[in-house]
Amino acid sequence: MATGSKGAGKSLVRATLGIHEPPVGGSTTPGGIIKTFSFDFNPSQLSLTRRAQWKATPAQIERDGSLPEFMGAEPREMSVEIFLDSSDKPTSNTVLKKVESLLDCCEVTTKSIAAKQPSPPWVVFQWGSFSTARFTAYVSSVEAAYSLFGTTGVPIRATCRLQLHEIPSKTKGQNPTSGALTAQRVHRVVAGDSLQSLAWREYGDASAWRSIADANGIDDPGQLRNGVELVLPAADEVRG
Repeated sequence: MATGSKGAGKSLVRATLGIHEPPVGGSTTPGGIIKTFSFDFNPSQLSLTRRAQWKATPAQIERDGSLPEFMGAEPREMSVEIFLDSSDKPTSNTVLKKVESLLDCCEVTTKSIAAKQPSPPWVVFQWGSFSTARFTAYVSSVEAAYSLFGTTGVPIRATCRLQLHEIPSKTKGQNPTSGALTAQRVHRVVAGDSLQSLAWREYGDASAWRSIADANGIDDPGQLRNGVELVLPAADEVRG
């Protein structure tokens, strides 16, 4: 288990939670982005857990017992607290709306119902270079504690605790540009980025931009806004 320090909230890089449509079919790559939840304050604490399964079979003929058998590693789990505060604007409903968007992570999306594969959103937590905490997951629970209310009764301060469970990806494919193992990941758009340049850099094939566009529900590839998070499909899921 890893626990963040109390000073972590002072980081200049803001944590985000990318909320995505669940994929269609058997893909393990998140669908198009629904919302990017930006943290008002970085987490002061989060915890990561991973367990390994072992099986021990009692044996009468062995006094000290038989050797345990490794059965596999379980997906990661993460618990993170999100602090929300709009007390400088007592009539604002910002906290109310942000908590609702987190609660919606446990609700089935309209698009997944239409695709006959009902599922809540998939999420990707991201905080700068903290790669250990960045993985595709589903939200198993959201607990919101409201601690301050405005003059109209609307909550203006809340602490939310999210429980995330990793969604394992398929066997990792080969990166055609470097030969390194790779799986789907998230890229934040910066000035000068285009779908074609990202496709060339990631897959060695500029025509693979269509796969990036499809994974993110992009209709107009010429309108990329800085700061937007894009899901980059695994190499074995890309078509030219």
